[in-house]
Amino acid sequence: MSSILNDLYYGRVSPWERRPTRNAESREITRKIEDEKRYFIQKMSLDDCQRFQELENLYTQSSDIEQIDAFSCGFKLGAELMVAVFAESR
Repeated sequence: MSSILNDLYYGRVSPWERRPTRNAESREITRKIEDEKRYFIQKMSLDDCQRFQELENLYTQSSDIEQIDAFSCGFKLGAELMVAVFAESR
């Protein structure tokens, strides 16, 4: 059995997990987002802050749905490519 299948079976590989991007551009954008959030939160009432947090949670949920869909499409494409490779190698 291949190593990747063993790793997948024993939980050493989690296909849904990715290492976060840690380049300078990503860090700078994250810092700017946090700065803007702090600015607005300081200006808002408590009720507005709660609604803002709820909005942020909705964006997170939407992003999660998109990432699940992207993973599924990528996995299917990879499987289709492998089928095509094996079909041509006969």
